[in-house]
Amino acid sequence: MQNGARFAFAGSGLDRAVELRVAPERLAILWQAPETRVLPIWRGRPLFAGEALGWLAPDHPVLEGAPLATVFLGLEAGAARFALDLSHWQPEAPAAAPTSLFDAGEQPHPLLAAPLVFAEMRNRMAVMSAREAELAAVARALGEWHRSHSYCARCGTATLPSHGGWQRHCSACGADHFPRTDPVVIMLITEGNSALLGRGPGWPEGMYSCLAGFVEPGETIEAAVRREVAEETGVPVGAVRYLASQPWPFPASLMLGCHGEATARALTLDPVEIEDARWVTREDMVDVFAGVHPHIRAPRQGAIAAGLLRMWLADRF
Repeated sequence: MQNGARFAFAGSGLDRAVELRVAPERLAILWQAPETRVLPIWRGRPLFAGEALGWLAPDHPVLEGAPLATVFLGLEAGAARFALDLSHWQPEAPAAAPTSLFDAGEQPHPLLAAPLVFAEMRNRMAVMSAREAELAAVARALGEWHRSHSYCARCGTATLPSHGGWQRHCSACGADHFPRTDPVVIMLITEGNSALLGRGPGWPEGMYSCLAGFVEPGETIEAAVRREVAEETGVPVGAVRYLASQPWPFPASLMLGCHGEATARALTLDPVEIEDARWVTREDMVDVFAGVHPHIRAPRQGAIAAGLLRMWLADRF
């Protein structure tokens, strides 16, 4: 099944130009180049211009005085792409915090003309190009990491960014710190002609998805699938196989898509993790994707869960 281009944030073949991260003098030259562009991020929301990212020149006034690290994202047709977190900016009328996974959460800036606006990336991931989605994912994930890891985990001293924003260094004890990625299993569990879907507490009305959970230390992907499904729904799982992956920068996960075969159908839900779960037949799934199912809304396009369900519906794995 594997084809990362099917999923948002994956498969664009970005030239990350890793060799430039250890050459600060070359990065400084690139920053001054006329073709260089910078993607601002405000509290996890990239700058957008309609369906495309809102790239700015490095000397744009909006970028002045940002206290966090500039991140070198890579090269696009030979031109450098950077990201800069502007979360320190305090708007006079801030956008309300998102109240759901589908909240628009848009925030204009007085120095940026329409249609430029900081926006929630989940709501635009299906319409972004593969390249811009990958760039935005890297920018958001690294921006969140810098905001939450500014002190040394070994000695508590403030650290400084290095390697083009891909590391932080502690001058007190010499420790180097690297961005983390958290592995998450997301699994399509089937039994006969049915697939198991669940919804978390507080999810929007009608939103169901594949079950998912973090991989624990010392655990294989297969063991994590079986444990998470059993914990959340009480369903035992036999054979498990890996299908595909998707970067998920909320804040920094890697979704590991799997297929698991249930050995029983009885449900015993964990109310802390699962508000509801149900077996959905292929026939009902056709209605779900058509948007006419009475209880389940169509999956979010661009997310790996939608890809797994669509492949199962087409009997292609």
